Amino acid sequence: MITVHHLENSRSQRVLWLLEELGLPYRIEFYQRNKATMLAPPELRAVHPLGKSPVIVDDEADGGLGRTIAETGAIIEYLVEKADGRLGPPAHRESVLRYRHFLHYAEGSLMPPLLVKLVLGRVPLLGKTAQKKIQPMIDVHLDYVEAHLAEHDWFAGDEFSAADVMMSFPLEAARSRAGLDGSRPATIAWLNKVHARPAYQAAVAAGGPYAYA
Repeated sequence: MITVHHLENSRSQRVLWLLEELGLPYRIEFYQRNKATMLAPPELRAVHPLGKSPVIVDDEADGGLGRTIAETGAIIEYLVEKADGRLGPPAHRESVLRYRHFLHYAEGSLMPPLLVKLVLGRVPLLGKTAQKKIQPMIDVHLDYVEAHLAEHDWFAGDEFSAADVMMSFPLEAARSRAGLDGSRPATIAWLNKVHARPAYQAAVAAGGPYAYA
């Protein structure tokens, strides 16, 4: 059994989704954000020193002693490996490279400017001016994603993979607060397609609805 330490409105929703896609058994420990600061509660530090989510504990690993894993990308790769490579890198070399790229691009390049815009949006007056300056940086990423999805059904190529799971959160956040709309139809179509997946809907039902603003 895998325990997912799930923080509301967080990246851990992707972990629930992947578990549903892979059909791996799991249970959820729920955590609520501090309503004033929107930070994770201190109880998460008892699970991992960083006190962040997502974190999973694989109760069956290490001879039953359990293994704790943090960071979304590392968790995604661990679960794909645990499921014997399902939804992992496709066989085709070019698809493998695309898979690896987008698996890491989601958090390494796309998410940081979105997070900056979110933080600036909570700063009166100065934040609005700074937000306008960060938007062109975000638009570069959104145009890049749109161009890719205009030519490919999924991020790794012709088949759904864990790279699509990783890319979901930043693009959902961009749709909510950073200008992703119908002017980028391929990206919107991709979002609608992943939201229609039964495993995605099961994950939302299990983890609860989440927001990005």
